[in-house]
Order: sequence, then C-alpha cells, then structure tokens
Amino acid sequence: MQRPCREPGPYPTRSAPRTALTAAVAACAVLAGGAPIAYATLGEGTPSATAVRGTAYVETRLFFGTQRPDGGPDVTARQFRSFIDRQVTPAFPGGLTVQEGRGQWRDSHGVIERERSYELILLYPASEARTRDPQVERVRAAYEKAFAQDSVARLDERTLADF
Repeated sequence: MQRPCREPGPYPTRSAPRTALTAAVAACAVLAGGAPIAYATLGEGTPSATAVRGTAYVETRLFFGTQRPDGGPDVTARQFRSFIDRQVTPAFPGGLTVQEGRGQWRDSHGVIERERSYELILLYPASEARTRDPQVERVRAAYEKAFAQDSVARLDERTLADF
C-alpha cells in the first residue's frame, strides 16, 4: 500500500528505511551520550560541576483558602491583608511573599471545591527551623480560627538561598 506523499517530489527509495534507521540510531547515540559528546565536539572538555551557592534555608509555603465551610462570606482581600499584617509580619519581619491564586480540593463528601486562595512563602535559615516551626503553626491555627477554616496546608522544603 502506498502512503500519500505530502510534499511534491520522488517517493522514497528502498534505501530510505535503512537511512532512517541509521539516523535514528545516531540520534539515540547522541542523546545517550548527552553533554559529554557535545562538549567533546566543541573542544571544551567536560563541564565542571555546577557551583553551589547560598546558605541552607527552609522554604515554608502555606496555602489559605477563602471560602468558609459553614457557608459564611468568603475571606476578602482586605481581611487577608489585615491577617498578614497582624499575625505573620510580626513573626517574620525579615520578609515574606504572598501570591493570589485559584485552588481546588476534594471535600469529605467527594465534591470538588474551587476557591480563590493565597500562598504565603516564608524563607528562613535552616538553623532557625526549630524556633520557626511553632510560629508557623500559630499562623495556621490563627487563620483556621479567625475564618472558620478546616485547615491551612503546609509545605516545607530545604533549599539554598543567596542574597
């Protein structure tokens, strides 16, 4: 069965499958070799190890929903800013980042709930992790209580930071 040709020109010859196979094998060899082949081709030798910069830090991210499970009014942007000013800034005066987003989660009845949400990013030296943990937990508890939330999600990751 002949396949339609998309471009004008001669149909492939019998050697075309062999050429395609050879090209595929060559491509795999290049990909398998990766950077060492590329660097060797350029005559630059192998790359040096990536420089490690920064100091050990912990990045804590908290995820705040704005819908109230009891059906009350959503947490407004003004209420959230006020919460950050009163509860978070005093505990983390060195700085923080807040991002607004849209989140979703499955409730206890299996229903997908979608809501406006906020992500709070805190970055602090790893050496302060034990001191900072109770502060982070107080922020979570305060938000849950103030806005009748079931939970505030928390994510902690070790990282390097350089300022």
